[in-house]
Amino acid sequence: MDVYEAVATRRAVRAFTGDPVSREVLERVLSAASRAPSGANLQPWHTYVLTGSALDRLKKRTAERVAAGDPGDAREYEMYPPELGAPYRERRSAAAEQRYGALGVSRHDPRARARVVAANWDCFGAPAALLCFIDRGMGSAQWADLGMYLQTVMLLLRAEGLHSCPQMAWSVYRATVAEVVSPPEGLILYCGLSIGFADPTTGAFRTDRAPITETTTFMTD
Repeated sequence: MDVYEAVATRRAVRAFTGDPVSREVLERVLSAASRAPSGANLQPWHTYVLTGSALDRLKKRTAERVAAGDPGDAREYEMYPPELGAPYRERRSAAAEQRYGALGVSRHDPRARARVVAANWDCFGAPAALLCFIDRGMGSAQWADLGMYLQTVMLLLRAEGLHSCPQMAWSVYRATVAEVVSPPEGLILYCGLSIGFADPTTGAFRTDRAPITETTTFMTD
């Protein structure tokens, strides 16, 4: 699979089979992803990979909080700006409509929408999860490095025939994640990444992307 195909076929998969992912493959992907660019070679990512009973423990503890109506932990970073302007607000709304529409869930059915959101904390059935942390002392440039690292991981997973789903949702229950992985103090949980084989029996959908005429300016003079 070349890079163009990996980019074209990468999507946020929200339904996985239970087929296991070998540690050898995960190690190969993460070793290669360490070549992702980072300013001054800081490599600010700290990752934990959970499978088996460790992942089951995390899912169980988080599911108990969700079932109890626990809204989650105090935010350590804002997922989105509180005042999201155009065109970003419209893009977010359109993506939500596409996602819930593909699942046949009405915007007027809060219980069904809540069940869709809760599937995040089961990793959508994936057998492996990566939890990505960053040092609290890092700045916005290093957070950008983190994004480039995760994108590299996701594209390499595609090269291995795997799919993934990046999930900032895991930061909502960061205290439970910390109970399971015991990260050193001073790290912030940025996101999780569910990893596995896409369930072919579940309909796939891809959110639209803006044409490059909206996001790119070519200058020749």
